[in-house]
Amino acid sequence: MTPIRHNGQDKASDNASDTDPVLDAARDCVLAVGVRRTTLTDVARRAGVSRMTLYRRWPDVRTLVGDLMTREWIAVAVDAMPAADDTRPVRERVVDGLVAGAAAFRAHPLFHKIVDVDPELLLPYILDRRGASQEALLELLATALDEGHRDGSVRRTRTDLQARSVLLVVQSFTLSLRTMTDETDPELGEAAFLDELRTLLERTLTP
Repeated sequence: MTPIRHNGQDKASDNASDTDPVLDAARDCVLAVGVRRTTLTDVARRAGVSRMTLYRRWPDVRTLVGDLMTREWIAVAVDAMPAADDTRPVRERVVDGLVAGAAAFRAHPLFHKIVDVDPELLLPYILDRRGASQEALLELLATALDEGHRDGSVRRTRTDLQARSVLLVVQSFTLSLRTMTDETDPELGEAAFLDELRTLLERTLTP
């Protein structure tokens, strides 16, 4: 899985936006007050730039937050992948990375804030269309699955269909898990469902 490197090596998310002070400021503002109460003026002030600097790149807060979510979600996915020198079969590495990514995404403070305060921001990406982060995740996943086809550890089928199907499964566990958990019952807690996600992924990807 060459494009997916751990420990800072050749990450798909390595670009200028990873350390963009404006995106950092937007994250801080959203974590403090939510998206609806964040303004470009607030972000500009926190980032130490003029409002016109922001308007040249983002016409409104939602566009800015869209770029912020893309950066944060891709970083979570890449960081969850096993180390580049992991020599296990691709299927094992992919499954480990997807389950770890789902857990890390659910624990991410930005995800918690959006779900608690501005959940409508996620609806278009669940019901309507794919966002930039989903497209990037599909690209990473398709590359990994192709490698799994070559080493024989992943069931061969059309790669884009397989990648989209796997992402649908992981996305449902990530976004909707709390509707199914019962934290008073250890066998229905989050850890139990993540174990079930692992089982589902193993079974669908095994040749």
